[in-house]
Amino acid sequence: MSDLIEGYLGKTVEGKKSRLPAKLDFIQSFTGGFLALFMWAHMLLVASILVSKDFMYTVTKLLEGSFIFEGGNPLLVSLVAAVIFVIFIVHAALGMRKLPGNFKQFQVMKAHAKSMGHDDTKLWFTQAFTGFAMFFLGSVHIYVILTHSDKIGPMASSDRVWSEYMWPLYILLLLAVEFHGTIGLYRLCVKWGWFDGENPKATRKALKKVKWALTVFFLVLGFASLAAYMKIGMENAKNGTVGERYQPTAKVIEFNITNKSVGRIA
Repeated sequence: MSDLIEGYLGKTVEGKKSRLPAKLDFIQSFTGGFLALFMWAHMLLVASILVSKDFMYTVTKLLEGSFIFEGGNPLLVSLVAAVIFVIFIVHAALGMRKLPGNFKQFQVMKAHAKSMGHDDTKLWFTQAFTGFAMFFLGSVHIYVILTHSDKIGPMASSDRVWSEYMWPLYILLLLAVEFHGTIGLYRLCVKWGWFDGENPKATRKALKKVKWALTVFFLVLGFASLAAYMKIGMENAKNGTVGERYQPTAKVIEFNITNKSVGRIA
């Protein structure tokens, strides 16, 4: 009789099993990893202003597809921004599944985290908080790029940062993005066992050091870039050149398949 009951219960439980949570978890991990790597690439491109205005102008034109369209087409940037926006929303929606549903649940989770004193649990709380902040801050930034992709460049971007008072938002967004992204990639490595090797504990310590090194590097790079845009924006406001488009002072790289011409920075 017990065998029959166990067999019946086994079939019942088996029948209720679903792979959907695992699939959603995988999608969350994939979208999170993609966005983190994209943001690192984005930070490096934004930091082109630290080299020179001409170099930043060149990077902008390449991203606009100047190697395909003469002079580039900002629509390409808008299309990329739209795709990133969709991935961003999907990742945020999936991430909300693991957040506490009410204040009481939050108190319980916080009490457990405090009693355990587990560093990775504290990192999860930091990631949850920064993720919540990014949902609002990141949406504003992506929407601005999506709808004003023709206003990206040494002058236009600097005017947006300073004269349009976007710098406070960018400071908060920079902090949220860098902490959320590096913690996220660290947790992905731990969760999926990447780089575990023969000693997972030692690997986890090494990954944590790498995580903090990357956090510091991209924060320094991000704040240096933001400071450069703010400086240019302040100069534009002082000189009355707000809204003017940048005119390169040297020959910049322009690839044009139509006329087979190639220029380079002088």
